[in-house]
Amino acid sequence: MDDTQLLRYSRHILLNELGVEGQERIMQARVMLVGLGGLGSPAALYLATAGVGHLTLVDDDTVDLTNLQRQIAHTQDRLGQPKVESARQALLAINPELHITALDERVDAARLDTLVADADVVLDCSDNFATRQALNAACVHHGVPLVSGAAIRFDGQLAVYDSRRTESPCYACVFPPNTAFEEARCATMGVFAPLVGIIGSMQAAEALKLLSGAGEPAVGRLLMLDGRNMTWSDIRLPRNPMCPVCRTAHP
Repeated sequence: MDDTQLLRYSRHILLNELGVEGQERIMQARVMLVGLGGLGSPAALYLATAGVGHLTLVDDDTVDLTNLQRQIAHTQDRLGQPKVESARQALLAINPELHITALDERVDAARLDTLVADADVVLDCSDNFATRQALNAACVHHGVPLVSGAAIRFDGQLAVYDSRRTESPCYACVFPPNTAFEEARCATMGVFAPLVGIIGSMQAAEALKLLSGAGEPAVGRLLMLDGRNMTWSDIRLPRNPMCPVCRTAHP
């Protein structure tokens, strides 16, 4: 790190659990983030401020007026722009040293598998079950930790799935792919604006812990927030030995 970087990241460097070595690991890391909406906005902003070396942003949506209630990476003057381009501008305005790959595309399972192979950590900030399952399968295949977040109405949840650990479940262990699942979308059900900020920021925190080695990631836990009264539930998640996705990774 040069003098400017030492100053920029000094508050991280002062942390005994992180220090220079941990900050350097963050700066050398490659993180992939899928979804630049309510969750992806705060997650990407905090990863950018922390100095993640290379960010790959994936989203095929454009900025809409209804997004601005909660999607803090976007602004009024960027309405109609691809969300990945809007987010790219926001991140570079904070930290111009970042390397950002902005992919304005809807990714299928094959494309996700290729992209995940180049990542050190993946953040799932998407809003549909099919993408979540495909992203999980790719992360299991390549042994890449997955930080999953979700938020709707006043309810949020966070989990870290790390197939490198034999005791860790994957997303499919908890939410089986063949389960009938009713999509819950903000457009029809609403969402409390600060809720996505809380969960997205926590996703960034878990990613930075995984990258730097600081603390203990929330692997094998489902953290659920009731934003109505700000209470947390913490459920332990066992691995399903018959899971169709990860049982081959840990026979």
